[in-house]
Amino acid sequence: MFTGITERVGKIESLERAEDGGRLRVNFAGAEAVAGGGFASLKLGDSILVNGCCLTAVELGARDFAADLSGETLRRTSFGEKKPGDLVNLELPLAAGARLGGHFVQGHVDGVGRVTRIAPEGENYWLGVRVPEDLRRYVAEKGSIAIDGISLTVARWQDGVADIAVIPFTHAHTNVRAMSPNDAVNLEVDILAKYVESLLEARKGHAESRLTVSGLMEQGF
Repeated sequence: MFTGITERVGKIESLERAEDGGRLRVNFAGAEAVAGGGFASLKLGDSILVNGCCLTAVELGARDFAADLSGETLRRTSFGEKKPGDLVNLELPLAAGARLGGHFVQGHVDGVGRVTRIAPEGENYWLGVRVPEDLRRYVAEKGSIAIDGISLTVARWQDGVADIAVIPFTHAHTNVRAMSPNDAVNLEVDILAKYVESLLEARKGHAESRLTVSGLMEQGF
C-alpha cells in the first residue's frame, strides 16, 4: 500500500522489452532525490512504486535497482512506451503508523491516460489528462486520482479530461516537469469508488436501491 506522495524522482537507465516481459533498471540517487525517503533501507525483494506501478526490486546497487516486468505489465502500463533517460516517480510502501499524506494507492495500474496539456498559470500549472472511457465512471470533480503514482485532486472534469492544478513543489519534485502533450501516464482510480461499485453490483437482483455510483460520487464518496 502506498499514498501517492513521491519520495524521489529516478531516471530509467535501461529498459529491456520482449513480448513476454522485460526488465527495468532505475537510478534513484543524486540531485533528483527529494528530502527523506528512506531508500538506504531498500532490500532485495522489497516492493517499490515506479510511476504508480508496484514492482519488486530483484537487483540492487548503491545507486540503482532493477525490476522484472511481466508481459501484462508492459501491455497495461506506460512502460511499453518508456525509454532510457525518462524520469520516473518513486515511492516506498507505507509504514505502519506513518501519516497518510495522499490517498490509498495500491500500485495496481487501471489504465493509461494521455497528457492533453501542461500549462503554466502564474507559479502554478494546469495538467490535463484524457482518461480512458472505461475508467471515467470512477472519476469525480474534487476526487482523488493517482497519475504516474502521484496523488492528485481532480479540479475540473469535463468530456473525459481531468484537469489537475499542480503546485510548484509538485512540479519541481515529480516527473510532471518533464511531461508533454500526448505522453502516456499510468492511472489508478480511487479504490473506494471501485468497492462501492462492486457492492452496488452485488445488490442487483436482491432489492431495488436508489443508490448509484454517480450519486455517491456527487456526495463526495
